[in-house]
Amino acid sequence: MSFKRTLLALFASTAIISANYTVASEYSYPVPAARQLKWHQAEMGVVFHYDLHVFDGIVYGQGNNRINPIEDYNIFNPEHLDTDQWIRSAKAAGAKFAVLTATHETGFGLWQSDVNPYCLKAVKWRDGKGDIVRDFVNSCRKYDIQPGIYIGIRWNSLLGIHNFKAEGEGEFARNRQLWYKRLCEKMVTELCTRYGELFMIWFDGGADDPNGLGPDVEPIVNKYQPNCLFYHNVNRADLRWGGSESGTVGYPCWSTFPYPFSHSNATEDKNEHTRLLVHGDPDGKYWVPAMADAPLRGYNGRHEWFWEPGDDDKAVYPLENLMDMYEKSVGRNATLMIGLTPNPDGLIPDGDVKRLQEWGTEINRRFQTPLSKVAGEKKSFTIRLDKKQHVNYYMIQEDIQFGERIRSYQVKVKVDGKWKTVCEGSSVGNKRIESFETVETDAVRLEIKGCLDTPVVTNFSVYYCSE
Repeated sequence: MSFKRTLLALFASTAIISANYTVASEYSYPVPAARQLKWHQAEMGVVFHYDLHVFDGIVYGQGNNRINPIEDYNIFNPEHLDTDQWIRSAKAAGAKFAVLTATHETGFGLWQSDVNPYCLKAVKWRDGKGDIVRDFVNSCRKYDIQPGIYIGIRWNSLLGIHNFKAEGEGEFARNRQLWYKRLCEKMVTELCTRYGELFMIWFDGGADDPNGLGPDVEPIVNKYQPNCLFYHNVNRADLRWGGSESGTVGYPCWSTFPYPFSHSNATEDKNEHTRLLVHGDPDGKYWVPAMADAPLRGYNGRHEWFWEPGDDDKAVYPLENLMDMYEKSVGRNATLMIGLTPNPDGLIPDGDVKRLQEWGTEINRRFQTPLSKVAGEKKSFTIRLDKKQHVNYYMIQEDIQFGERIRSYQVKVKVDGKWKTVCEGSSVGNKRIESFETVETDAVRLEIKGCLDTPVVTNFSVYYCSE
């Protein structure tokens, strides 16, 4: 990297961190903050959903769990809980970060809270001294996985909180609303101050408007976890949901967005808002990269973020589906997040563990060792193989600390002495992976047809992946 580019990158990063999403004056387009670079570089992570209803023997019903409290919280009894096993399973698939639901829609807390009595202090399991958030974070650090925490405050069936609002009317409801906002702020403070540096704080369904029904949590996260990703409230989202829970995003998928928040009323056109979530906006002024999420147990009509009885051999996606997800998320400039489901014993089921291992092995088989690769700062790259070989995949990566500069490109192969276009594209970003019909060639070329500035390509590589 040139000295000039290094200085520009440092200045850009500083400008963005000190004032969220401010574009550095050297660039006419957005670049990511340091915490957002970590999001891109991770490429793949997991989220573990765990709550009281995992233990009730009933198929999960989101609507019911949002309004019906669990009467006997002592059903929570994961006798063989092993967060090391959870994290090893995630790491085997290639995950670089993991997120745990510290609270979900019941309001039950998986840590030793001093402000929320509805937590692990209340149960008989481990004599009321268990702290799954602590176990989880320790396991993440043991296996070099970045830990994140998911905080569900939009619903709380025990306290009668529905879509952030304390149910009821009049002064009684207003007082409960104010109390709930303060409770949420205190819980967030506990989680931000007790477990070391975190990769992400994820408010499921958002944290709403602090001037309305929502708690004022962003200043707390900024104070105690300045390097972590914040997702999200009505003012800020360090990343965006990719528009579905299919584990895929559409193409193109730009990291830039027209607003600094992802779920908003900035446009009244719902179809346009969905399109922006899926594709981003190449002319957007803010860096808000995409997340593609899906549960591992989403096959055969299932869609299970929590473990459900009787589905251990029915719901796990086949390997081919998972590889399709990977190529249509990581391979399209999004970060993939897969939902994993600890069972009532406190373990990831054996079949799920096996599939995660198979997935990681297949990703490495396809993409760990290219036939050849090149890099540089220019508009044309040619890979020359030492002999004619079968080729059917390419990968392109930009150095996105300098933004998404590439706007259009072509990939060509040399056949019978002539260059033949096999793929055309627009967005690249952190990583673009695409397959094409197998050809035999000894040369492959990347031609960048449109760009905002000199392209900084860290990797143009080609592969042959057999069935």
